Amino acid sequence: MNELAEAFRTALRLILEFDPELVEIVALTLRVSGTALLIAGALGLPLGAALGIARFPGRRAVVAVLNALMGLPPVVVGLLVYLALSRAGPLGGLGWLFTPKAMVIAQCVIITPLVAALALQVMEDLWEEYGELLRSLGSGALRAIPTLLYEGRFALLTVLLAGFGRAIAEVGAVIVVGGNIAHVTRVMTTAIALETSRGDLPLALGLGILLLLTALAINCAAEVVRGWTRRAA
Repeated sequence: MNELAEAFRTALRLILEFDPELVEIVALTLRVSGTALLIAGALGLPLGAALGIARFPGRRAVVAVLNALMGLPPVVVGLLVYLALSRAGPLGGLGWLFTPKAMVIAQCVIITPLVAALALQVMEDLWEEYGELLRSLGSGALRAIPTLLYEGRFALLTVLLAGFGRAIAEVGAVIVVGGNIAHVTRVMTTAIALETSRGDLPLALGLGILLLLTALAINCAAEVVRGWTRRAA
């Protein structure tokens, strides 16, 4: 019990003193997950918007595939990205394996379907509410997408927050493609797993506390955004 209490005290000291190793790991985590979110948002929001508004043969099948992709096992995603970026893979010439770029790709593959599927639901609801009005003004489905994206900006911000929370908590895929290399690809989740296995509880606890605080901040931000959405409605 005393050892656990001492580990907690040391962990808090590392946080309060901005331990360089801890700061480096947190900074890389935010950079990788933030970049993955930007790319996933740029891909997923328009895709979700188009699927939420457009009606075409096979749409239900496309939506079903999109929903299925939300449940992809992260380690399988990591394996597929690993194979693509390995020397024998189609993207092996890029030399991105075991770099932050590979981790960004893996996180993008994981969260893009999530962002697209949640955006689809938001846009479908907005199209049902405003579709008739927009059609009466001469706006077709595709031309309505920018307008509806703006109208649903607060709800879509919540979608992006959900995607960021999913990305920052990922461990399976990023450890496969990143390798958990010190000062290169070590992020919060992989560092926690490594330091726990090595018995370095203070650093693992410090990172765990920061990860929990990050998750709490994301949830609080989502609640604030939902409040804005209700007031805007």
